[in-house]
Amino acid sequence: MRCILYRAAILTASDKGAEGLREDVSSMVAKALLEAAGYAVVSMQILPDERAALAAYMANICDTNQADLLITTGGTGLSPRDWTPEATLDIAQRQVYGISEAMRAYSMTVTPRGMLSRGVSVIREKTLIVNLPGSPKAVKENLTYLLPTLAHGLDILTEQAKECATERGKA
Repeated sequence: MRCILYRAAILTASDKGAEGLREDVSSMVAKALLEAAGYAVVSMQILPDERAALAAYMANICDTNQADLLITTGGTGLSPRDWTPEATLDIAQRQVYGISEAMRAYSMTVTPRGMLSRGVSVIREKTLIVNLPGSPKAVKENLTYLLPTLAHGLDILTEQAKECATERGKA
């Protein structure tokens, strides 16, 4: 029996995606990577770049304990419509600066444009929220970089460190 590490939700912030005018490839990349790493993707949603709607969706996922990890894609750049970091901070209880700092540092080894990401990482209740850029390439690079370490953080956050320890070789 395969141990499911954690439950993950994916939120894409995209005006065109929400209107059905653009295919949401980024969330599919995130879903594939999460599932390959043993996460159960329990929710996928596309919303317009509206601060209040993004915040309400994220708060609901966290407050109803639907996911241990909430990945967002999009809305982290410099466009006037990019509100994902602000929406995330609106509902945050604690920040996890190191995740976002590490993502930006890693991204800058790939492209200097990595410094333009405004993504944040926070905790609300027992859910870790991580903002990823919107491009499928950036989602793949950043999530591939983060996944090996995220399980340890989620072990501590959710207080479930022992459940999959044997299967992951930690016992």
